[in-house]
Parts: sequence; structure tokens; C-alpha cells
Amino acid sequence: MVKKIFAVLVCFIGLIIFVSTLHGQSSKKTITLPNGEVVWDLNGEWSAIVENYGPSAFAGSYPQIQKITQTGSSFVAIRMIDDPWSLKGSQSLQGELDKSGIKKVTILTAHGPEESKGQISNDGNKIVIDDGKQHRLTLTRK
Repeated sequence: MVKKIFAVLVCFIGLIIFVSTLHGQSSKKTITLPNGEVVWDLNGEWSAIVENYGPSAFAGSYPQIQKITQTGSSFVAIRMIDDPWSLKGSQSLQGELDKSGIKKVTILTAHGPEESKGQISNDGNKIVIDDGKQHRLTLTRK
């Protein structure tokens, strides 16, 4: 009887350890590059809010859907719907990732490329890209 209780107790403790390990693992969307570096996996469709401010305030703010395609640490975003200033299918962003997030990113506007800064949220489901002068994109994973 004591052996059975001990065996059940050991199984129960093992189950608790297994479940707590699974629960402790985050659901971060990452990929491992061939060089071993782990970066965010940005692939997929993102809802976006495009905000124009400063010299571009006349263009206002509007929704957009972006499809990000990532190859290794490089990514590009394509507009999935027309907006007031750009056509569906045109490229809107290009950038590069590193282990700390967005290494560099360029907003591609009707007036040309704008070097920008980007930040990815801790859960990887939100990206804010701002050129610091007139354009800000806030992307949320669909």
C-alpha cells in the first residue's frame, strides 16, 4: 500500500513539473536563423493605423492592412487594400531584425523612402514604426 501511494505521489509531482514547464514557456512567435540568432517571426497579416503628422498632417490618419513576408532577418510589408495615397499591392515597409527587435526599418511613401525606428511589443503582437518627422504606423497582428 505504501509503495502504491509513493508511486502515485511521484507521478503527481512529475505531472506538476511537466505542466508548470509548459505553462512557463511563452508563446512568443520567434524563428531561429541559420546562425543561431533568434528573432521575431513577423510573417502574416497585420492591421495597421497610418498616422500622418507634422508636414504630412494634411494626409490624415487611415486604416490599412499589411502583409509582412520575412526571409531570415529581412522583411517587407505589402499593402493589402488601397488607401488614400497608395495602391493595394505596393510595398510599404522594408527592414531588418536582430535579437533585440527591429534593427532598421524604412517606410516607403509616395514621396520616397523614410528611414525610421521601430519597436516590437513584448508579446510580438504590436509594432510601432515612426520616422520622427511625419509618419507613424501602428501594426497589430491579426
